[in-house]
Amino acid sequence: MTDATAIAGAVRACELSPVALAEETIAGIRAGDGEINSFTCVLEEEALEAARAVEARVAAGDDPGPLAGVPVSIKDVIWVAGAPATNGSLAYRDFHPAEDTVIVRRLREAGAVIVGKTTNPELCFAGVTTNPVHGLTRNPWNLERTPGGSSGGAGASLAAGLTPLAIGSDGGGSIRIPAAFCGVAGHKPTLGLVPGTPGFRGWPSLSVKGPMARTVRDLGLCMSAVAGPDVADPATERRPPQDFLAAVSRADVSGLRVAVSADLGCAPLEPGVRACFESSVETLAAAGWQLDEAHPSTGESTALWNAIAAPEGFASHRRLLAEHEAELEPRTAEILRAGEAAAADYLDALDERAAFTSVWLEFFERYDLLLTPAMGLTAFEVGIYSPTHIGDYEVNPFWDDWCSFCLPANLTGMPATSIPCGLDDAGLPVGLQLMGRRFDDALVLGAAAAAEAALPAMTSPAVA
Repeated sequence: MTDATAIAGAVRACELSPVALAEETIAGIRAGDGEINSFTCVLEEEALEAARAVEARVAAGDDPGPLAGVPVSIKDVIWVAGAPATNGSLAYRDFHPAEDTVIVRRLREAGAVIVGKTTNPELCFAGVTTNPVHGLTRNPWNLERTPGGSSGGAGASLAAGLTPLAIGSDGGGSIRIPAAFCGVAGHKPTLGLVPGTPGFRGWPSLSVKGPMARTVRDLGLCMSAVAGPDVADPATERRPPQDFLAAVSRADVSGLRVAVSADLGCAPLEPGVRACFESSVETLAAAGWQLDEAHPSTGESTALWNAIAAPEGFASHRRLLAEHEAELEPRTAEILRAGEAAAADYLDALDERAAFTSVWLEFFERYDLLLTPAMGLTAFEVGIYSPTHIGDYEVNPFWDDWCSFCLPANLTGMPATSIPCGLDDAGLPVGLQLMGRRFDDALVLGAAAAAEAALPAMTSPAVA
């Protein structure tokens, strides 16, 4: 299947039938998802109805929208009216929301065809994707490896070629982890740029909704359709609109001050990831990027992220402990209780977060971008929630302290994009992360497009 931008162009030019494409996509999901298990449900009837409506608009000479006929998947946690939203939990196995999250409504208005929903771990409380409702999701690059999480179904489905575009969410790397592990692109927008309501409460000060795709230009195409404030979400901010499509088309980094850090001064890193990252930096330098070795001096951020995420998670889902604890995975209940214990220290953590963010804001007065690895490791084995080690570093099995590169963007509310930059010695994808100032999403995506053009192209995974 070609990318979303090409699909939309072909539909508008009457060169491609959105109904035929929807039928082909649905058949491909049913035939190809199998052991990967990236979809929770296929919305065949709804998808075909939407595709017929797009086809009718094209036939009538009306504008079908920027995403005309593009098949899109939606993460399970994100509400699609009438479709199951289990959030990976038996407590919600029968829940069907009555309304769309705003991002879903905007996709429909842009002409997208929603073909189904993709897997996430219970309450999105893990960096891998398995849950008691839908089971284990696997990585198409190697079925014995995790696709990451919590938007693991989105990442796996893209890597398998099942759809060209997916919508995930990211509160602690949940778009960028699977993007890196699955060799696809993902953008975590600035907090307040893309509406996130209505929906499950989750981590309101950390989590955002955003696009995943196989090309950066498709990320820009999607952002052009979904970004901007909405009265349904008072957390969104009214800002001058950004031209995402122009940014990813121009893909220009001339004049940008770009910092590079392989480890942020403290993050654990596998040798294969370091080698791939350093090779990518050399390639970008040879392509004319002006790069400085630099990073903010905030140190390790996992403890601070936990101090925010744990009480917000407890406050959002505490009802489940009282009413549905027997239906929760023991690990989920343990995480919720940890949030209750941490709630008394929440305001102190917010003060620490403000100081942390100030250091990053000052750093981005001197630099326009920061390049790092997206993850310090490549996809690890299925069946576990966490690796035991990253190199010589011993990973805490309870908290996701193997996600060190992702957390600063969530704590500061800044935009970050992950793109594939190569393979390690085991043939698994390595991700490159580009991070920038708040509401500089177009600049970050434009730089990601330039990096994508300079780096070797990724091939499709061979499913074992």
